[in-house]
Amino acid sequence: MKCLVVVGALCASLAAGAQTDAQLTQYFEVPSYYNPAAIATTDSIRIRVGSRLQWVGIDNAPRTFLATASMPLKLFNKRFGIGLMAQQESAGLFRNLTIGLQAGYKIKLWKGELTAALQIGFANEVFKGSDVYIPDDDDYHEGTDEAIPQTDVSGNALDLGVGVFYTHRYFWGGVSCTHVNSPTITFGDETGSTTSGSASSSGESAKNYEFQLRRTLYFMGGGNIPVKNTLFEVMPSVLVKSDFTSVRAEITGRVRYKKFLTAGVGYRYDDSVIALLGAEFKGFFIGYSFDYPTSAISKASSGSHEIILGYSLKLNLSGKNKNKHKSIRIM
Repeated sequence: MKCLVVVGALCASLAAGAQTDAQLTQYFEVPSYYNPAAIATTDSIRIRVGSRLQWVGIDNAPRTFLATASMPLKLFNKRFGIGLMAQQESAGLFRNLTIGLQAGYKIKLWKGELTAALQIGFANEVFKGSDVYIPDDDDYHEGTDEAIPQTDVSGNALDLGVGVFYTHRYFWGGVSCTHVNSPTITFGDETGSTTSGSASSSGESAKNYEFQLRRTLYFMGGGNIPVKNTLFEVMPSVLVKSDFTSVRAEITGRVRYKKFLTAGVGYRYDDSVIALLGAEFKGFFIGYSFDYPTSAISKASSGSHEIILGYSLKLNLSGKNKNKHKSIRIM
């Protein structure tokens, strides 16, 4: 079924700037998505994959898939980290894909570790112009509005990110900037033909639509606070983000038992209240979160669901063989 596009709600035009970073409730499980320096924070290969269903009950609401992986390296007696991030999201008539390679340099500092990192990748954006439907009685747009592609269009652009991240036994935090080069994606007709409207009338190629990714600044921080004489840990955390025109924040409080079971609650300002559950056993991890909207959108949606799966494999970076054996000549 064709989608009814209310352009005022989706975008004034494709030339308008837009933000494509996904909204993830369990940001503390995939910190390297927001900050490339949050890679290899332990001596393990760490993998996380997840999916988010936003605003269940609303047609064409955001649907997100995410994967992150990282591992530490030791070269020339120096510590480094490398990582990979991939994110795909659909929202309305837009589809975006972001892939980034991450590399960071680590130094010991104040009984913790400081990492500075760079992310190099690309961003792909697709607009499903073939699904645009504007009824004849629309008072704001004509059926052949030149500001809206009538065919599927897509484009790619170089996408860069930077960040610093500090980890300590009891706390962690970092600052980062995604889309630091503020890339502009120029769209072309996916079929290779010209578009309707102004592009086709002039006989030009369908590359007169643009989509700009805004620089976005992030701050993340949290703690791992043991409760004395118990097997519990308290793990507060916060995420603050800004695209330099607005600021959004959320806070989370979790409790972990025996480094195995985790439960918590959270609040995203002017958006939702959150419940979280998680479990980790022998390197395997599963986490679930539910967001209940506190805004007017609750009249149309029952909430948002997110699940993250993961695995961690411990590495030996000491360069020494821990499995020593005596020579059979002296046994």
